[in-house]
Amino acid sequence: MTAIIDLFSSDIVQTVLIGAALLGAISGMLGAFAVLRRQSLLGDALSHAALPGVCLGFLIAGGRDLGSVMVGAFATGALAALVMMLIVRRTTLKTDAALGIVLSVFFAVGIVLLTVIQTQGGSGSLGLMTFLFGQAAAILRSDLWVMGGIGLVALLLVLAFWKEFKLVSFDAAFARAQGFPVTALEAVLTVMVALAIVVGLQLVGVVLMVALLIAPAAAARQWTNSLGGMVLLSAAIGAASGAGGALVSATTRGLATGPVVVLIATGIVMVSLLIAPGRGLIWQAAATQRARARISDGRGLATLQGFAQMHDDAGYPSERGMLQVALGVKPPAATLASLESRGLIRSVTHPPETTPHWELTTAGHSEAAALSGEPETRQRTT
Repeated sequence: MTAIIDLFSSDIVQTVLIGAALLGAISGMLGAFAVLRRQSLLGDALSHAALPGVCLGFLIAGGRDLGSVMVGAFATGALAALVMMLIVRRTTLKTDAALGIVLSVFFAVGIVLLTVIQTQGGSGSLGLMTFLFGQAAAILRSDLWVMGGIGLVALLLVLAFWKEFKLVSFDAAFARAQGFPVTALEAVLTVMVALAIVVGLQLVGVVLMVALLIAPAAAARQWTNSLGGMVLLSAAIGAASGAGGALVSATTRGLATGPVVVLIATGIVMVSLLIAPGRGLIWQAAATQRARARISDGRGLATLQGFAQMHDDAGYPSERGMLQVALGVKPPAATLASLESRGLIRSVTHPPETTPHWELTTAGHSEAAALSGEPETRQRTT
């Protein structure tokens, strides 16, 4: 208990914990719109495009000044976003191709600049490598105010343009036909994603930032059908992943915070894909099994109904072999047991034969008539 109190009383742990939670909430909120717009790779492209800005900020400031680095990262990230939008609108290339071009070109430029800086020497240049994979311990209290301010700006923009962002995310063509400035709205959303990436550079790094943008939104999408619910849940999952990763990293020696945050978010995605009501793989498998059982039950009822009509006897007893010949397969015992448990058929004897026989009950005739769409009176002739 004392160790836990000492852990939470540490200024470094508190700073990293709050910063990771803020970053996760911001990334989750904005990542929801990227997922709905089918631009999941947008975060990957912009995060890699921020690397040359980091290097330029370092060169302009003459050292590892966080403010200059973040401004440079945001500038090149926003530029990459605008270039991507320009390629899509002015050429015949699709969004995925444009994202691939932007990612590779900007990241290549960033690697070249990073190599040039490192060849110049100096202890400050060594710290630039932390922006590739993140270094949560380097976050300061003053950085939290910057992250909080960016998060507040993003939240206010989302609230102010909620209707417009919602329409653009689900049906950009309809929004354009209604006179909405779709290009400007998409640019705002993209620049906001670039802002989130800039915030996360120091904690997660350019390589893993895309996971923190997409994973919470992908998990939230499995649990809700409303945009509001998805955005809120995505922000909550992002915050929980960030806080959880910070705590695990703080209590385990040698674990970097950024990768742990990403692994926790990915774990939440996997759980959501499995058990989310309605969309989870387990739910879908169960629904498929129920559908197959309904089809099997329906075929069994239809076959028994056909025999009853053929013999003009509503209580005609059908033997297992007859059902096998009619269905083409051996009737599964589970199907007969299911129909019997539902009160649609009953097991009867048919002397002198000793094999099991089944006949439709009144409820079975009604169910068979409903499935076939025929009047019930035609199924009840005697």
